[in-house]
Amino acid sequence: MRKRIRKAIFPVAGLGTRFLPATKAMPKEMLPIVDKPLIEYAVEEAKAAGIEEFIFVTGRGKQAIEDHFDYSWELMETLRGRGKTQQLAIAENSRMKPGTVAYTRQQEPLGLGHAVWCARNLVDDEPFAVLLADDLVKAEEPCLAQMVETYNEVGGNVVAVMDVPREHTQRYGVLDVVEDDGKLARAQGLVEKPKPEAAPSTLSVIGRYILQPEVFRELDQHTAGAGGEIQLTDAIAATIAEVGFHGLRFEGTRFDCGSKEGFLEATVAFALDRDDLGDAMRDVLERYR
Repeated sequence: MRKRIRKAIFPVAGLGTRFLPATKAMPKEMLPIVDKPLIEYAVEEAKAAGIEEFIFVTGRGKQAIEDHFDYSWELMETLRGRGKTQQLAIAENSRMKPGTVAYTRQQEPLGLGHAVWCARNLVDDEPFAVLLADDLVKAEEPCLAQMVETYNEVGGNVVAVMDVPREHTQRYGVLDVVEDDGKLARAQGLVEKPKPEAAPSTLSVIGRYILQPEVFRELDQHTAGAGGEIQLTDAIAATIAEVGFHGLRFEGTRFDCGSKEGFLEATVAFALDRDDLGDAMRDVLERYR
């Protein structure tokens, strides 16, 4: 019987330089899409997939993330005293249960693989999920929940994938596909940021992973890959023969909130979908046609 996915890693140590000056003093993961920070969307997605333990790999200047998921006594008592029940419920919803959250530091920016490796002792010997808050997925069934269903069927390492234009393969980890039924692809390899002419396919990984603990054995080597960084995709590729590897074409829309264009598009899309904002947002967009 396969072990259940109980733990999730959230790598949040990045500097967010593409959003300066907004991120000079505020973590990029705390930038809001409408009225909720990116990292809270990721945490809600993990909760909906059955995750019980939440591991944040942070860096200097990320205190706001810890505070956001903590209990704010002054705020809660003020809202309670003023009878602001709706706002009180919203604030309470972002609080994490005691004992479910852990924080560890990535002291040097050595890549995504290194960030995940920093959480190894908190994960221990069990499968786990990795969610990148920059990749925001709007879906009826949360992306990670779709992946957990697939993992329960096939096991091994499972990543969320999407087809990208060939000229964009240098931005992604790309699968070397063996079998593909249009939804689930079995891969024999994974290449990080290949040039378009060398890419084995156009099926590319976005920021959602379900991984086996064997990945940590490979990350222990601290081998530098593309860009001189320790790449998570390299560690996944090294374990394919041992544990297997599938890419799931998830149902939903992915927004690259690591770019300004993607961030703004996500804000508009999520606002349009809100009962309290949708009509007003459509009026605003009409004025700018």
